[in-house]
Amino acid sequence: MLKAVMLQNLTLVQQISAWLLPVLLAVTVHEVAHGWTARWFGDRTADMMGRLSLNPFRHIDPVGTVLVPALMLLMPGGFVFGWAKPVPVDWRNLRRPKQDMVWVAAAGPAVNIVMAVGWALIARFVLSLSADSSIALPLLLMSVAGMLINTVLAVLNMLPIPPLDGGRVLTGLLPARYAIPFARIEPYGFWILIFLLMTGSLGWLMRPMMNIILGLLVSTSGMRAWDFQRLLGALMG
Repeated sequence: MLKAVMLQNLTLVQQISAWLLPVLLAVTVHEVAHGWTARWFGDRTADMMGRLSLNPFRHIDPVGTVLVPALMLLMPGGFVFGWAKPVPVDWRNLRRPKQDMVWVAAAGPAVNIVMAVGWALIARFVLSLSADSSIALPLLLMSVAGMLINTVLAVLNMLPIPPLDGGRVLTGLLPARYAIPFARIEPYGFWILIFLLMTGSLGWLMRPMMNIILGLLVSTSGMRAWDFQRLLGALMG
């Protein structure tokens, strides 16, 4: 089955089909995880605004979730970057705002890692199927896409740059005399990310941790690293 995939060029429709479900799940569940965790610690803002929903259309940002990732998939370099509409969290409603925000922020990347493992286990199951199975190829391609996109989202969001989740985790862990000036970086965080992306530094920062996580996921899936790279190459065109 792997040889069959590697010997064919995927059409654009096949590529989009393979990426669509993993990307929508990755960004939707990531955002809902923030809202669920906030509600657990006392803030029902996301719930009252109807954002604790697995309906992806409630979380899609037309530019960040659709346009930017699609353009980046078509560009050389194989790096995917995007975002969804953030789930609203009012820290003032949390029982222990500083400490609880650490858990709220960490919930998104944590659930991406869980989903990445889930996709790796699906890939392991698919590889046990007959090569003649009609669902084998689509599921295998989606599994590879799911492993990658969830790893990218988890590692990207844990970078210690406000307003990314890692920046908010660090803000919650730092003593107040350091947390307050560090949090003031947030209005410039998006532009810092754009600068890192345009200079190639973002991929350089993320690659070591991504390689570790993807290595463990590929091992869990039962694939060889070379086969995973070939499948990913077919998905990236």
